[in-house]
Amino acid sequence: MRLIGRRSMLAACGTLAVTAWPRKPEAEGPLKDLATALHRAQAPKPAPNIVFVDADGAQRHLSDFRGHGVVINLWATWCAPCVAEMPSLAALSKAVGPEGIVVLPLSSDHGGAAAVAAFFHDHDIAGLPVLLDPNGDAERAFNVPGIPTSVIIDKAGLVQARMEGSADWSTPAAAALVRELVAA
Repeated sequence: MRLIGRRSMLAACGTLAVTAWPRKPEAEGPLKDLATALHRAQAPKPAPNIVFVDADGAQRHLSDFRGHGVVINLWATWCAPCVAEMPSLAALSKAVGPEGIVVLPLSSDHGGAAAVAAFFHDHDIAGLPVLLDPNGDAERAFNVPGIPTSVIIDKAGLVQARMEGSADWSTPAAAALVRELVAA
């Protein structure tokens, strides 16, 4: 009778651990109220001119959106709070997009544009672009400790507010608050 070797046992345990852990957990808990979760900048500073990638692999720059209000959301498909918040960001985009305010959801998924597009399809998310932060450059530039994190930038390119964690962006009050912040 042959004994199982240490390496075989470790490999089996690793496989079991990976398959037992959910890869894309469902959202848990209620979303925060945006007005109470948002931290306004005491002294607004220029936003870093981050570089990110669109669905076609083309590089985009934050400066491409100068003159627009911008809501950047740093997220991933495997992040439960991000999953919970994404439909409300799509609703915000629909509400404020016609006014020149853009919502930029920058995904850190390693699966690339295909993973994000599949997520949007599977969760009926419409009206948001597929955008990627593949190397975490935006997260580092904004000094993000974890996702989801959102940053609101006014039309002059100044960071007016930021929020760590998920919130309900779909309410009329949230849209009004975003309008107020980007007009500053």
